Amino acid sequence: MGISDKPCYPWGHSRPYNAYSNYFKKIFGERLQKLSIDAGFTCPNRDGSKGYGGCTYCDNAAFNPSYCSPEKPVAQQIVEGMSFHRRRYPKVRRYLAYFQAYSNTYADLDRLKRVYGEALAHEQVAGLVIGTRPDCIDEEKLAYFAQLSEKHYLILEYGIESCCDRTLREIGRGHDFATAVRALEMTRAYGVRSGAHFIFGLPDETPGMWMDWTKVISALPVETLKFHQLQIIRNTPMAETYLREPRRFHTFRFPEYVDFMMDFLERLNPDLVIERFAGEVPPRFLQLQAWELIRNEQVVQFVEKRMLERGAWQGRLWLEGTSK
Repeated sequence: MGISDKPCYPWGHSRPYNAYSNYFKKIFGERLQKLSIDAGFTCPNRDGSKGYGGCTYCDNAAFNPSYCSPEKPVAQQIVEGMSFHRRRYPKVRRYLAYFQAYSNTYADLDRLKRVYGEALAHEQVAGLVIGTRPDCIDEEKLAYFAQLSEKHYLILEYGIESCCDRTLREIGRGHDFATAVRALEMTRAYGVRSGAHFIFGLPDETPGMWMDWTKVISALPVETLKFHQLQIIRNTPMAETYLREPRRFHTFRFPEYVDFMMDFLERLNPDLVIERFAGEVPPRFLQLQAWELIRNEQVVQFVEKRMLERGAWQGRLWLEGTSK
């Protein structure tokens, strides 16, 4: 097949899913790298507002880079993060400050303005990626983020994790799915970009349930999506649950997960940009090592290869369903 014979999908390029890298090329014309920042925020299910201990699966140390520390000023973490990533991505010229740890809108507006103002003051920071919870946003904060969005790229990434209220209660989220939908709708109403994060493998959920979620997720007012397989982290309440009741968990083997993601994407709205298929945690943190050591980039390659082999593409079955 020649270059001219490559398929062109609804998103306008030849990859079989609506890829995040292409999304950014359309916006910026180049690759940008995220710099993880830990600004010392907490969560309402940690500080006693809604509970203590946080979500049952969570250990932020499992994904925070070595340079991240809330004891360091934001500006210092940006400089160290640029140095950290420059070895791997020497051609990158601009960055996004990624506030990932805990709930990064869970503070008063004055503090948010100080933290995000400090990040945007660096000349190589082109915008913000702000991880938070659906119950940690309000109209005053959204008005501020809308103002920032006029001059900078900005996206609020909401941890939703599951569409099932029973699951959300068990894992200690402290909010229901309807709260997530309201937060996304309000964010869209203010003209602020949003993304959503989901986990496959939480207790008592099944692949059939997750396939049914494609209808719900496809209708959400979001720009980007992140998915990952549940990774059971040592010394967490979820690890204790797994050791007592392992049959409550669907732990994917890698080939199964590749096929699952392919089938899931075919049922998903093609307008939604897919940022991530899987999570990656250092093996020393894992209670259960269900996969061999496979990097996220390799997961993408395997999923994409499998889709091309099968003639599968994101939204193929979704579009069939909407046209009936």
